Amino acid sequence: MSEMERPLEGVRVIELGQLLAGPFTGTILGYFGAEVIKVEPPGGDPIRGWRLVHNGTSLWYRSLGRNKKSVTLDLKSEKGRELAGKLIDTADVVIENFRPGLMEKWGLGPEQLKARNPGLIYARISGYGQTGPYAGKPGYASVTEGFGGFRYINGEPDKAPVRTNISLGDTLAAIHAALGIALALIQRARPGCGEGQVVDVALYESVFNLMEGIVPEYDGAGAIREPSGTTVTGIVPTNTYRCDDGKYVIIGGNGDSIFKRLMTAAGRSDMAENPAMADNAGRVEHEEEIDRALAGWCAGHSSVHVINTLEGAKVPVGPIYSVEDMMSDPQYLARGMFEQVEIDGEPLKIPAILPRLDNTPGRTDWPGSDVGSHNEEVLGGVLGLDAMEIAQLQSEGVVD
Repeated sequence: MSEMERPLEGVRVIELGQLLAGPFTGTILGYFGAEVIKVEPPGGDPIRGWRLVHNGTSLWYRSLGRNKKSVTLDLKSEKGRELAGKLIDTADVVIENFRPGLMEKWGLGPEQLKARNPGLIYARISGYGQTGPYAGKPGYASVTEGFGGFRYINGEPDKAPVRTNISLGDTLAAIHAALGIALALIQRARPGCGEGQVVDVALYESVFNLMEGIVPEYDGAGAIREPSGTTVTGIVPTNTYRCDDGKYVIIGGNGDSIFKRLMTAAGRSDMAENPAMADNAGRVEHEEEIDRALAGWCAGHSSVHVINTLEGAKVPVGPIYSVEDMMSDPQYLARGMFEQVEIDGEPLKIPAILPRLDNTPGRTDWPGSDVGSHNEEVLGGVLGLDAMEIAQLQSEGVVD
C-alpha cells in the first residue's frame, strides 16, 4: 500500500449540512482520504462569516472546510435539488443536518434515493433524531447539551450550570456520525451485501453517550450525579489547585499507591500512611481534609515546582493550557498536532484531525477554499454540464 493512500480513498461524500455538525463529519472523512463535495447555498455556508474573519472568510472555516470541493447549489430551487440528486447518485455517502423531513420534502430523502443508489450510506444529523415526539424540535448544540445531561453535571453546586466555550454537542455528533459512516462502509463491503443504510445521529444522544456511568448508578442505587465543580464525585483526590504564580494545576492522585506518593511529596506523610485514607472509599470520607492539605501546599509553590515535584514522584499532574500554551509545547509539536497551510500566500496553522494511524495517516491537502471554487470541476467533470449550462445556472441564481 502506498504511503500516500488513505483509508477512505475512492469514497465520494456529498456534504449537504451547514454550520458545524455535518461539516465537521465531512472534515473527518476528507482528512482520511474521502472525496468530499460540499454543497453550499449561493453565498456559502454561514460559518464562513462566523467569529474572526480574514479576507472575507472566517479563519475557522479554513480548518473546517479543508480537503473539500465547494459547489454552490440553491436547494430551494427545483433545478438545484435536481442537480444535488444527480450528485448523490454518484456518491457513496451523503451527509445532511437539516430539520427532519426537509430532505423528504425536497425529494432527496433516503427512501427516495435508495432505488437509484442502493449502496448509498445516508448520514442524518439532527438535534433529537429522525423519530420520536421531539424529532421536529429545533436542536442546537447548546440546547441538546442540557437535554443530553452534560450541562446538569457541569459547574458548581447551587450555581447555574456552565457551558464549555465550544460547540461540544456538534463536535460529538460529528464524531459519532463519522464512526457510524465507517461502520456502514465496512458492512457494505462484506461479501453479498453491497447495500447502504441510514446513519441516524442525534446531538442529544451523542452527548448522552458521555453519561455511560451515570445511568446504572441511578437505576441500581438511585444516585443522581450532581455538579461537583473541579472534582469528580466519588473519586479522591482529583482536583484543580491554584499555585503561588497564579496558575492552576490538575492533580490526579486517586490510586492507592499514587496517593501515598502524592502526600509524601506534598510533605504530608501523616496522610500518606493514614489507614483511614488507604483506599478510595476512605479518601472520599476525608475529601475536604485532603483537598485543604493539597490546596495549601500548592498555594505555597509555583506551578513549575509543583509539576516537577509530582512528576518526579510519578504522580499524574499537569497544567491547564490555553491555545497559546499548546502551540509552543514540545509534546504537541512532536506529535504533529498543528499543520500549516497557506491562504493567499500567508501561513496559517490549523489542527490535525485524529485518530492517528501509523500506516495510512490522514492529512490536509488544502485549506477551506472559496465559495463555489469547484463549481466547474464538479458540475462539469462529475455531472457533465458544459460551460453554457453552468453560465445559465449562474444567471438563474442556482449557483454562484
